[in-house]
Amino acid sequence: MKFDPLWKRVPQGMLNFLLRQRVIRSALLKKAQDKLYENFVLKNEDDRPPLVQKARCMMLGNLLHTVNAALSDGRISTGVFNAITRNFIGGILLGQEDRSAHFFEKYGVWPPAFLTISPTKRCNLFCTGCYASSSAGSAETLSYDVLNRIIKEKKELWGSRFNVISGGEPLLYNDNGKTIFDLIEENNDCYFMMYTNSTLIDKATARRLAALGNLTPAISVEGFETETDQRRGKGVFKKIMQAMENLREVGVPFGVSVTATRHNADTIMTDEFTDFYFNQKGAVYGWVFQYMPIGRSYTADLMITPEQRLALFKNEQRMIKDFKVFLVDFWNGGPYSLGCISAGRPGGYFYIDWNGNIAPCAFMPYYLSNINDIYKEGRNLNDVLFSDYFSSIRKWQNDYGYGQPAGNVKNFIVPCIIRDHFPAAFDIVKKFDAKPLDQNAQQALEDIEYHKRMTEYGQKVHEITEPLWLEEFMGPSDLKTEV
Repeated sequence: MKFDPLWKRVPQGMLNFLLRQRVIRSALLKKAQDKLYENFVLKNEDDRPPLVQKARCMMLGNLLHTVNAALSDGRISTGVFNAITRNFIGGILLGQEDRSAHFFEKYGVWPPAFLTISPTKRCNLFCTGCYASSSAGSAETLSYDVLNRIIKEKKELWGSRFNVISGGEPLLYNDNGKTIFDLIEENNDCYFMMYTNSTLIDKATARRLAALGNLTPAISVEGFETETDQRRGKGVFKKIMQAMENLREVGVPFGVSVTATRHNADTIMTDEFTDFYFNQKGAVYGWVFQYMPIGRSYTADLMITPEQRLALFKNEQRMIKDFKVFLVDFWNGGPYSLGCISAGRPGGYFYIDWNGNIAPCAFMPYYLSNINDIYKEGRNLNDVLFSDYFSSIRKWQNDYGYGQPAGNVKNFIVPCIIRDHFPAAFDIVKKFDAKPLDQNAQQALEDIEYHKRMTEYGQKVHEITEPLWLEEFMGPSDLKTEV
C-alpha cells in the first residue's frame, strides 16, 4: 500500500486553521523548503543537472516566502485564503500526482498540468504588437458550453485543476449571458490565473473576485507610466494602479505580467521596478514575456537584442536571489521549467484560441485541430495531445534536454523551439502543413527576411549565453550549500 504523508490526510478545516497561525505557518514553511531541497537536489530522481535543481528549488522557495508574506500582511482575505488552501494547495500542489496516476498508468507519461485558453479575442485596448491582434472590434468568441467542457474534461482526463485564461481581455467574455465569472464559479474546485489589462477591475469586480476566491489576475504592465501608456494607451497606467488598489482592499492576490521589448528592457531590469510592483503595490508573482514578433504589425525590431536578453537574464537571476521574488521569464526561465513546456509536455500545456483552434502555444500560432471539430467527431483532448504534430514537438523537447540525463542537457537559457530554434519549428510546421491562426502568422510563415532574422537571433543568443549556461548550471554542485 502506498504511504500517504500525514499532511495529505489533514482535513481541510484543520489545514486552513494551521496555515492561518503565523508561528505554525513559519515552521511549515521551513519544513516545506527542506523537503523541496531533499526532493529536488539530494534525491534528484529524474537525473537533472544539480545546479538546475537548486535553481528550481530556490524559485519555489521564493513563491512560498511571497505567499507567506502576503498572508502575514493581510493581502489575502480569509475567503480567498480558504479557496487557495482548498483549490491551489490542496487540489493542485498536493493532489495533482494522485489524480494523474491513472493517466500515467495508461500512457506511461505524465499529462499536461494546465491549458491556456483565450475564450474571446475582444479587447478594450489596442496595444502595439499584440500577439493576439485583439481589439474592440474582434467578435470571435468560444461558446460557453465548449469552454466549460474543456475545463471539466481536463480534470477528468488529466487530473488537472489549474487553468490559465488569456485573451483578448477575458473580462469581456460573454456568450449568451455567460461570463468568465460563471466559468470560475461553476468550476470552484479549480484554480484560475487570468491575464488581464485590469482596466475593467473596478471595486464591484474586485469584490466579485474576492467572493469567488479561486482566481488570481496577472496584470499587464510595460514598466512605469511612460512605458505602459506608450504601448497600451494614454491613461492606462492610472487605471492599472486603481485596479491594484481595488484588489488589495478585498484581499485578492495578483501578479504582474510584463512584455519585454527593446524599448523597455532597461527599465524592467531596475531595482526600482521590482520594488515598486512587489513591495509597494503588493504583487505576489511576476511573469516576463519577451516580445515575440508574431502578432499585429509584427516586427523583429521590437525584440530585445541578444545582448539585452543576456543582461535581462543576469538581472532576473539577481532579483530572484536578492529580492526573493517569484519572477519567471517565459524564455529566460528555461532552467526553472526544464525547457520548453508547449505542445502538452508533461507538466506543461497547449493553447486553445477563441475559434477553438489548438496550437502548441500562443507564440507558435500554427494548428491542425479545432476543439469544436474534435467534440463533434466524438473525440477528446487526448486525441489532440497524442497527435503526430504535438508528439513531434515533444520529441524535439526530449532530445534537446527534457528527456536527457543530466550530462546531456543542452542550454535551457534558450529553450524555445520557435524563438530560439526557429528552423526546427519551421520544419515541423511545414512537415505537418499546420495552419496559421491568423493572417499575421501566415505572413510570418512566408516572410523570408523574417526567417533569416529569427534564425540569426537564435544563433546569436545561444552563442552569448552558452558560457553562462555551462558555468552556472552545468558545473559541479556543492550539495551542502544552503538554498
